[in-house]
Amino acid sequence: MMDIQIPTGMSWGGLSQEHPRKAFQSGAPAADEWLQKRALQHQSKHLSVTKVLLDSSGAIAGYFTIATGQVDFGDLPAEIIRKLPRRALPVAVLAWLGVDSKHQRRGLGRILVAQAFRDCYEAGKTFAFVAVILDALDDRAKSFYQQWDFAELPGHPYRLFLTAGQLDALMKSK
Repeated sequence: MMDIQIPTGMSWGGLSQEHPRKAFQSGAPAADEWLQKRALQHQSKHLSVTKVLLDSSGAIAGYFTIATGQVDFGDLPAEIIRKLPRRALPVAVLAWLGVDSKHQRRGLGRILVAQAFRDCYEAGKTFAFVAVILDALDDRAKSFYQQWDFAELPGHPYRLFLTAGQLDALMKSK
């Protein structure tokens, strides 16, 4: 999973003012609105980082946003928290992810998740966290993330997690 191949003609970039955010349409209004109206503001305030996958014309084919956060000790499953301190625990947050409708069904969602995982993994070498957390928007999104062994947080069916150990194993697998 460490070797991420993007389609020919596409490139990665950090979200900037020059990117055509308003043209992005994924079919998920909340994900579109985040990119169009809030992602750049949050990035400038150091609340999150958004990376964009640009197509050959410079349009945003897809994006993801990651951040750090905390989860309450009691929100994690018992098998994970056995040897952890009883306090709020640090997590990486895959806050948003979207693929423009013109680029859907080409595997870009998998590429975006893989790059988000890689970024979290690399950040975890400097800023430790116990899990990657995300909130799935709907059943389709939940099913998509469960391909990578994301599991439900107890009592929160759309809040999913992947332990840091699982992330390490994913990143070290071929």
